Amino acid sequence: MQSQELSLIWAEEFDGKKIDTDIWNFEKGLGHNNEEQYYTSRAKNIQIKKGLLVIEARKENYKGSKYTSARITTVDKKLFKYGRIQIRAKLPTGNGTWPAIWMLGENRYRDGYPACGEIDIMEHVGKSPTEIHGAIHYPELDNKKLNSSAKSFKIPYSEDGFHTYTIEWDEKSINYFIDDEPFHYFKIEDAEREGRDNIFQKPFYLIINLALGGKWAREIDNTIFPARFYIDYVRYYK
Repeated sequence: MQSQELSLIWAEEFDGKKIDTDIWNFEKGLGHNNEEQYYTSRAKNIQIKKGLLVIEARKENYKGSKYTSARITTVDKKLFKYGRIQIRAKLPTGNGTWPAIWMLGENRYRDGYPACGEIDIMEHVGKSPTEIHGAIHYPELDNKKLNSSAKSFKIPYSEDGFHTYTIEWDEKSINYFIDDEPFHYFKIEDAEREGRDNIFQKPFYLIINLALGGKWAREIDNTIFPARFYIDYVRYYK
């Protein structure tokens, strides 16, 4: 897929005063993977400021958790299949932070995980501040054993801290970029399994969240709060 062949067909620029609930759902409650945050839809955890979506993780007691944050999804509202998906974002810093921009198959609530498949456009953990991670997760035929294809990449220098995180996805492959530099490639045929359709030839929905602690980010540095994850835009080209 060549970028110059693509046209912008949809964009979320976060230029409004409020988060557009025709596009975004707020997920609420405790996180997964032994994470320690409680997700809310409160303005102190997620809001639009000066053309940016700001997800703010806070150290505060809330519904049995010691931390709060936010997670939004486009499930049942905006689906993506093939094309170029690009997000410009600035990551939080500090041990224990775990921001992510990722996707799950639209069949998530029908067929479960990992049967739905997962495309991690960008993941970052504060304990490894110079690295971002891209990954594909998909099941074996039994829909239980998880297969993964992952790559890490050193974050380039940026004066303002923002970078673009991109996948280019077609019938044959998913290619990963940071600031237009390629760093990971996945052949969709690797997910072929006799007796079922390839899960990466179906629509996916988008998720943006800031988690804390858990299986990967682990110990949280309580001096870093509030920790903020900034999203400038989400753009979709086909």
